[in-house]
Amino acid sequence: MTGAVRGAAPRLVVLRALGLGDLLTAVPALRGLRRAFPGHRLVLAAPAWLAEAAAATGAVDRLVPATAPGRAVPGHIPWAGPRPEHAVDLHGNGPESLRALRALRPGRLYGYALPRGPAWRAGEHERDRWCRLLTWHGVPADPADLRLPAPDQPSPAPGAVVLHPGADAAARRWPAERFAALGRALRADGHRVVVTAGPGEGALAREVAEPGGLERAEGLPFSRLAALVAGARAVVVGDTGLAHLATALGTPSVVLFGPVSPQLWGPPRSPRHRVLWHPDDPRDQRPGDPHGPVTDPRLLRIGVAEVRAALDSLPTPTPPTLAPAPGPAPPRT
Repeated sequence: MTGAVRGAAPRLVVLRALGLGDLLTAVPALRGLRRAFPGHRLVLAAPAWLAEAAAATGAVDRLVPATAPGRAVPGHIPWAGPRPEHAVDLHGNGPESLRALRALRPGRLYGYALPRGPAWRAGEHERDRWCRLLTWHGVPADPADLRLPAPDQPSPAPGAVVLHPGADAAARRWPAERFAALGRALRADGHRVVVTAGPGEGALAREVAEPGGLERAEGLPFSRLAALVAGARAVVVGDTGLAHLATALGTPSVVLFGPVSPQLWGPPRSPRHRVLWHPDDPRDQRPGDPHGPVTDPRLLRIGVAEVRAALDSLPTPTPPTLAPAPGPAPPRT
């Protein structure tokens, strides 16, 4: 799915060069674009490792690798073939991301940092933000259209409770010893418990899993990770990509928030999902630094017993079903 963009069909390029959670919160916007431009090749500029996840959305035809350190904007989007008819900035609200798209000389540009366009709202949920941008430009998009199809392979640990202690920044990591205590308690009660880890998180997964003899699943490819999450009894996770994957697959989850409000990045209101957050002032939606080097104090206010109670309140998951079709399939060239 990655590589140069060639062929006769008109192109639509979307810049979203961020992480897995960022991609999954953009699924409703991507599907809106897919429906509005069924004859275009929809090309996503994003990190190459997201190619499999991008394909799973049913909206993206091809990924062109585009990365930058942290959450910065790529300075260059590799492009070959005719210029895109449409270019959409789903990356940010500054001139840098528009500059990267303007360099492709698109016929029409969509973004927040344009002279004419909708106003950026700091307190808006990420799914709503990008759907509102597109709707303003005449492309209807539904923030609720976020489900992924069921994986086409069985879970490697059906019915397990999945614990994911990792996150890009320490500020959003619930302490490993609390994850370990939760895992031991769940296993003592007869649950199968699997600790997942992304790249570079192996030591953290071992710290959580080894004291209680829990299973580990490290560095899984997206298809296998999605199968694990889709077949799980529940997922316990911080504000990171795996939380959005659980939402997209309809898996019950308990999501732990600290520096940023769930009103900005949390799952939709549903009995399937419980969010735990203990701010000093709920009106302050960004009370901490989500990229900080130490665990946010609001995250430390969440105890093991509270997480266990939230888990116990979740409904029993139903087998995953296919998501609604995102629209007519584009021509393949």
